[in-house]
Amino acid sequence: MLNGKTIILRPVRDTDIDLLYTYHTDINNRGAFFPRGIVAQPTFRNRFQEDGFWGKDDGMLVMVSPAGEILGHIEFFKTVNYLDEYELSYQVYASESWGKGITTEAVTLLVRYLFETKRMNRIRLVIHPGNTASRRVAEKCGFRHEGTARGAWYNNGRHHNVEIYAILHDEVINPT
Repeated sequence: MLNGKTIILRPVRDTDIDLLYTYHTDINNRGAFFPRGIVAQPTFRNRFQEDGFWGKDDGMLVMVSPAGEILGHIEFFKTVNYLDEYELSYQVYASESWGKGITTEAVTLLVRYLFETKRMNRIRLVIHPGNTASRRVAEKCGFRHEGTARGAWYNNGRHHNVEIYAILHDEVINPT
């Protein structure tokens, strides 16, 4: 578990699966910028049974309140084999929990953990230009804007540009 000031990041438990699948299939709780795709319930359960949503180069942790309520999740995954980087994805489920610093804390906790435990030099965020909340998260967490990937993301029936933000290992572990 990774303990923050207002949240805990912990692995997914057996008892979480039904609730997490409900959140996964509720497209309305994703906001305008989270991908719309879903997987079938057997696929979702099988992935959990295989590795608990935690592998060598990918993983998911749930964001939990001090009272034990699941607020959202955060994931990391290898982008492509020839790059020394992970990408993060995150979602806070209930709109009443948005804007309270939960995601900023989750990103900060996971970035530090990954840089302390994995031989990875970069972590990136891919953000829709209109997603001002995620851009603020990136900036608060020390990510730098690197550029625009034109037409790189297909969502809601059309292609969108995305903004690439990244942070390097030494900017977190050995800052100057």
